[in-house]
This record gives sequence, structure tokens and C-alpha cells, in this order.
Amino acid sequence: MPYDYIGLFAEDAERASVLDELIRLGMRPRGQVGRVTLFAPDATPVASVPGGGLCVGKLYDNHGREAELTSAFARQAEKATMFRQLLERFWGQYVVLLPADDGSGAVSVLRDPSGAVGCAFQPRAPCCFLTSSVGIAAGVGLYRSVIDWTFIQHCLAYPHLKLERTGLAGLQELLPGSAVTLTARSHADSQAMWTPWQFLGGAQHRRDPATAAGSIREAVTKVVDTLASEDGSLLLELSGGLDSSIVGACLARTAARVSCCTAVTPLRGADERRYAALIAELLDVELRACTLDFDDARIGFPVPASSLRPAVWALSRSVGRIMDEAAEHAKVSALFSGGGGDTVFAYLTTASPAADAFRAGGLAEGFKAVANLSRLHGCTVAKAAWLTLRKLYRKPHDPPAPDTRFLSANWRLPSLTPHPWFSAPRSALVGDRERVLGLIGTQLFGDATPRGGGRRVRMPLLAQPVVEACLRVPSWMWIDGGRNRAIARDAFSEALPEAILNRRSKGTFMNYTASAYRRSRQTIASFLLDGSLQAQGLLDRAALERYLTHPPVARDDTFMRLFDLCMIENWVRHHR
Repeated sequence: MPYDYIGLFAEDAERASVLDELIRLGMRPRGQVGRVTLFAPDATPVASVPGGGLCVGKLYDNHGREAELTSAFARQAEKATMFRQLLERFWGQYVVLLPADDGSGAVSVLRDPSGAVGCAFQPRAPCCFLTSSVGIAAGVGLYRSVIDWTFIQHCLAYPHLKLERTGLAGLQELLPGSAVTLTARSHADSQAMWTPWQFLGGAQHRRDPATAAGSIREAVTKVVDTLASEDGSLLLELSGGLDSSIVGACLARTAARVSCCTAVTPLRGADERRYAALIAELLDVELRACTLDFDDARIGFPVPASSLRPAVWALSRSVGRIMDEAAEHAKVSALFSGGGGDTVFAYLTTASPAADAFRAGGLAEGFKAVANLSRLHGCTVAKAAWLTLRKLYRKPHDPPAPDTRFLSANWRLPSLTPHPWFSAPRSALVGDRERVLGLIGTQLFGDATPRGGGRRVRMPLLAQPVVEACLRVPSWMWIDGGRNRAIARDAFSEALPEAILNRRSKGTFMNYTASAYRRSRQTIASFLLDGSLQAQGLLDRAALERYLTHPPVARDDTFMRLFDLCMIENWVRHHR
């Protein structure tokens, strides 16, 4: 089950009406931190932390054992120091609460870098709370959903960026790896306690390929084994690609009861049964293949009232439905996927790895990386060298550019709200900048992966030990031999079937998505042109009508932008 909780300051925690509703929801007091009382169901693990704190969720040491916290910290250490020690010594899925240093009754909160446990908070009147799900606060009468239309404007321009701000007025989300201090009626600015930049460049780099592969194999194996042992039974979502196959190979070493499922479509391009079956065979289980019908790609569908921002679009909802059905059929307690593997394993599609090699590895590494880049993309060495030179001498653009397609020119485009990881060191390599931007994008994966049945959703490749081990490997080593994700392939070369290990192509749902768009054009037109976004004057009606009049041409993926707009429209409709 997900780890649910709510923390309330004394004046709200003592209200009889609130207490009655919390009991009805199965929540009970689990401890006090400063002036905050923590409520959680019995199924949510809550442990004491030295210094008067509490940990919601699970913490593990570097060997994958459940952490022993009673003597882990100096009791008089400042909270920031304790948070740093915790991040250095442990990993897991957790939110930690500590009493603030000044004795005021305020509470300092840290969310783990994977973001596996939710942490939304309302920092000011009418009440201050923090919770795993705003649905709990709404259920006890402490919050009423109101759409923040300024945020929606920002989301239209930057639809795949997770920020502390949410789509619900007055509600914020503590970002993974960040900490914040809350009082009864206000809060201090949050601070990033963990960032990818701590593990990139300089002395952090592992220059020996064998050592790098060993550290990654150790990290992934440890995380998968730990999580699978806790869950006992699970469904592995197999895409047929390298990332979910690595998770499957690690699961073969565990005692967990594993079931496997892969999604296929009526069209060519996404039928990965050949490769998924190899991992199912490795696990000695039957592969369940579920077909996505075109009717599954619905534009309008229910989203949880507790969702903080638009994140679920038609395809993710469709895949989520069949995975839930497979999990229910298999009677498992968790769902595992290889989500985030492309990003963590540095699957960069630009010339930045070769540019990094010249800047940080020297001429020999640089020329070798250009040759590898040429092999990777099937282009001439001369073209690979030219692309590398452009990367070397062009100024990097760290923040993502706004997407203004189909947006009305009658409202002012909001400035990009900064993410704490945007602040790159001046010496940062261009490939490392791209890797960090990719990791920022993965923070939305939990929001965008709808699953029901109260099961935990596990993405072990986004766990802190795996991410840190991969960040320490220079970007150019990931294209060694003209292979993408080369170090991950080397790390599991003895565990994976050769057909997967040496595979260069990837399955794609693009044909299915394009066909679903063609079949749904009239529905999309009505959904957007008669919807809430249009009523707010946010969309360019004429541009939408022009595009929707004609079917998409070959290699035109503009229709994907319309799916983004539908995702936002759908979320708004379910939060009005």
C-alpha cells in the first residue's frame, strides 16, 4: 500500500471534527514533532529519528538492510547537517520530520531524492499541513480544491516540468531531495539538499569502465533485491527494451513471486513480445500480453482528485489500466518497471558525449568519442566531428524552451519558474547539463503513471543509489563501442539474453498514437475548442481548427502537442 500520512499543527490536530474524520479515514496519531502531530494508518511505517524526529516510509543502509536510526546521528547536530548525513548514509522511500533548531515548534521536512513518498503542503492560512495526498486534507475539511490558473498557463508552456508550485491554489509540493521548514502559519523557502550536480564531474568520475560497470551492477541489484524482498509479490512491466530487462534479470536472483506483462498494439512498432518473452523465460514465468485497443486511448477520463498537476495523458492511462488488470489477475502487491532507465543510463541523442570527452577527457578520449558517436548514429566521422564542434562552441541552453504552439497570443507568456537543479556550476559539461534536464523530467513519472488497487509502483532505476552510481560515469563512456547505454550493457552482460544485450532498435508506440489521433480528431476538436482552456482564452482557436482539419503528414509529430493540451484540459475538468 502507498505510505499515507498527514501532519497537523496543534490547533487543527486537536479539533474534534478533524479527529473524527481522521479516524473514519483509518488514520491515528503516530507521534509528535515540534507542534506537529503526525497521523497515519497502521499500514504506513513510522519510525523515530534521533533528535525528536519521525520517518514516514522505509530507510535502508548501503547494504540494503533496513536502517537502524537510533545511533545514526549526533543528537545535537543542526537539522541541515542531520539531513545531509541521512542522505549520505541511507536511501529509500521516505519523508523525515525533525523539530526546527530554534525550539519554536516548527518542523523541518526532508523528502527522499526518488520522491517515492508524496509530500504536499499548505504553508499558510486557513491552516498549515503536510500530507502524502491532498485527498486526506480534503477529506477532513482542511482543504478545498481551487484551480490556480496562473499555474495552468505555465503548464501549457512547460507541460513536462515538475515544480514546487502545483495546479491547486495555495498548495505546494516539496520536490524530491529538498527540505522545507513549516510553522503554524508560514514556511521558509525550500532548499535542495540533494542534487545531481554533487556527483558529476571532477573527482567524482569513474574513468575505468570495469569499475563503473561493477558499481552500477551492484547498485541496481541491491535496490531491486531490497524492494522485491519487501513486496514479496510483484508484476514486472516489460517493454522488451534494455531497461526493464535489466530489472527482470535482477529479479531472477530474488525470492519474490514475479509475474510479467507487456503491452502490444494492433499496429506494428510496439509488439515487443519476442524480447519480453526472453525475460519471462529467464524468470520461469508466463508472459501476459495485453493489447491496447484504440478505444483505450480516450481523451477524457477520470483523474484522482488528489492529483496536484496535469500529468496523465491518454496513452499512460491506457497502459495503466491494462497493468492494473494484470496485477489484479496475478494477485500481486506491487508493480515494477524500468521507468527512467533511458535517462539514468545517459541515453543522449546529441553530440554532447563527444564534446564532454574533449573538454574533460583530453584529445585521445575526444577522438575516440567522435568515432563512437559516428558508429552510434550511423553517420560519417566527419559529420560526427562537425556536430561535436558545434556542441563545444555553442552556448548551452539549460532551461527548456517554452512550447507556444496553439496558445493564444492574447495573454502574456509566464516566465519560466526555476527548478533548483537548473543552477549548474559554471564548469558544467554540456552532456551533464542534458543529463540533469532529463532527470528533472523523470520527477513527473510518478504523477504520470496511474495505477490503482492500492499497490506500490516501483521504479528501481530511479532509486538514489542507482542514480548516483550512474551520474559518476562520464557521459562519453556511455557510448563506448558505438552502443547506447554501453556501461549498463557491460554491467549486465552475463545476466541478459544476447538478443536483448546487443539490440540497437527500440519499440515505439508512435504508430499507435498517430492512429489514435486520426481516429479521435473530431473528439479532440470538441474537447479543446469547447473546453475550459478555450473558455479562459488560453488557446489559439484558429490555429487549432486549421491543424485539426487535415490528417497529420508523415514524420509530423505535432499531434503529440495536442495530446499535451488534452491532458491539461482533462485535469482542469476534473478539478473544477
